[in-house]
Amino acid sequence: MAFDFKKEYREFYLPKGEPALVTVPPAPFVAVRGAGDPNEAGGAYQQALGVLYAVAYTLKMSKKGDHRIAGYYDFVVPPLEGFWRQEGTAGVDYARKADFHWISCIRLPDFVTEEELRWAADEAQRKKKLDCSAAEYLVVDEGLCVQLLHTGPFDDEPASVARMEAYARGQGFAPDLNERRLHHEIYLTDARRVPPETWRTVIRHPVRRI
Repeated sequence: MAFDFKKEYREFYLPKGEPALVTVPPAPFVAVRGAGDPNEAGGAYQQALGVLYAVAYTLKMSKKGDHRIAGYYDFVVPPLEGFWRQEGTAGVDYARKADFHWISCIRLPDFVTEEELRWAADEAQRKKKLDCSAAEYLVVDEGLCVQLLHTGPFDDEPASVARMEAYARGQGFAPDLNERRLHHEIYLTDARRVPPETWRTVIRHPVRRI
């Protein structure tokens, strides 16, 4: 993989509050796909988070067991991420949360292969009695995007997205959202533990030259 997670974390995960263009290289994730309102208590999205963290921490803590992963180095489990789309909508409509199709995911260190991910999913399922069969190894090649750091509730994101699109057009680019290139969010705060006005979310949209 061209993406060196330790080296490039700041560029791709800690952007400033102003829009910027960035070319994101291919990167591997542990992912779970689903649909529906992410706020539904005990719903598919909430269950997906349990699977993602179980697998990610199994990989991290493999250093303490008998299973050895080639090229392993200790790492901090990265923040939760999500790719979002809705049928018939170029971006996302926050008034239609039940219509979301999502891919919830966590970035993987480059030493994790598809085979090692499957081992971790099986191990997490065995130890935690949690069905981890939905976990998949997903490589995402986002390419050229515009991104910024949004502070505040998710429902206030449209204003930030408008700023991103205005900036991109000023640089000669247009939004390029479709079924393959999706609205992307990276959650730098735990929405369960801090008030909405302090939530910090990286918003990333694919763009193309006009």
